[in-house]
Amino acid sequence: MLKIRLGVAPAAGTGPAEFAGLAQRLEDAGVDSLWLSELVYSPEVDPMIGMAHALARTSKLKVGTGVAILPGRHPVLVAKQLLTLAGLAPKRVLPVFGLRPARPAENDLFPVPPGRRAAVFDESLVLLRRLLEEDEVSFHGEFFDVDGVRLGPRPAKRLDVWLGGSAPAALRRTGRLADGWLGSFHTPAQARAARIAIQEAAAEAGREIEADHFGLSLAVAEGGVPAELAAVAARRSPGVPVTDLVATSWPEARRLVEQHIEAGLSKFVIRPAHGDFAGFLEKFQAELVPLQN
Repeated sequence: MLKIRLGVAPAAGTGPAEFAGLAQRLEDAGVDSLWLSELVYSPEVDPMIGMAHALARTSKLKVGTGVAILPGRHPVLVAKQLLTLAGLAPKRVLPVFGLRPARPAENDLFPVPPGRRAAVFDESLVLLRRLLEEDEVSFHGEFFDVDGVRLGPRPAKRLDVWLGGSAPAALRRTGRLADGWLGSFHTPAQARAARIAIQEAAAEAGREIEADHFGLSLAVAEGGVPAELAAVAARRSPGVPVTDLVATSWPEARRLVEQHIEAGLSKFVIRPAHGDFAGFLEKFQAELVPLQN
């Protein structure tokens, strides 16, 4: 039986003042996990800094990035950050990385050689995984060159690295190089197909991804889908009705999560499309938390 777990993400536009007490509030409510997006041109907290704050304020809550951008960052610095967080908060750090920012205007903030973002991502992941798993790393690639790097103690429990993305190349990358997948704006049928594609790519690479390492980020837009969210959904899944990608009520959210569970997914990030987080959290606990096992 897959281990079903549901976490939450803050409402869009949640800045430092609103975020400050959020982690403790979620832990007190028994929420499994908190997920932070990388949106630079916004009030939202930086995901790595937000993770550090949330982990320091809690003892059980898991905290993840959903998603952070890896190409354009040096993998040694990213590995140092993750190892530090995992050492301070064992078994509670959940990194998920993506190829490019959700907002095209932020692409230049993560510079890579022109036309080589995917290649940089692949090499970054290979180096990052080695840095997280080996005591000393020497690596000589096209983009990165390091000799005898030692970053300090590694956590007793291996730190998993998940990826986002929905393009065929992204799914193949997940199968070849990652430990899990967090999708978004997928119908249950699309999510099932993505899971199978990832598992096939892993098998071709002589690997296996654990069955409960497939997840989905799902927005709940009770009271109507905001125009910006509808535009993102249309861009991510052209021709698919927005109501198949975004829940417009809590019964619909439960229905979609149940269908995704049937499709083989087991980890979910539920995010409010509107700003009433108190009401969102109350309904999340009542409607969706009972699906956990």
